[in-house]
Amino acid sequence: MDRYMHTVQYYETDKMGITHHSNYIRWMEEARVDFLTKIGWSYDKLESSGIVSPVIGLDCTYKKPTAFPDEVYVTVSIEEFKGVKLKIGYHMENAKGETVFEGHSMHCFLNENGMPIKLAKEFPGFNAALLKYMKDNQE
Repeated sequence: MDRYMHTVQYYETDKMGITHHSNYIRWMEEARVDFLTKIGWSYDKLESSGIVSPVIGLDCTYKKPTAFPDEVYVTVSIEEFKGVKLKIGYHMENAKGETVFEGHSMHCFLNENGMPIKLAKEFPGFNAALLKYMKDNQE
């Protein structure tokens, strides 16, 4: 799958001209939304189907600073999926191929009433899309 590309905007930098750390979390979300769209399950489709997928955990490590107008390439990977929870990995590189950030987000799947759902049973198409991506991208 193609990587997601984000160009650092001037407003994303701090007084020192370095990208503010909070923006990397936003780029994780941008890349996750792009990833889901590419596997055929955009956020609009998920929500209209009655699936809510909140972030329940984050971790990240900053490796190298970025600044305006650097291009940052984000590779998304599914690191763990057991039908109820999903762990997504993010690897960000600059245009030189240097790692600038690594992180993970954890998600669960809820119905519109906030109750956990088992994708395999209630949304087999989405479940199959995630499993297919995992199978196709095994290292």
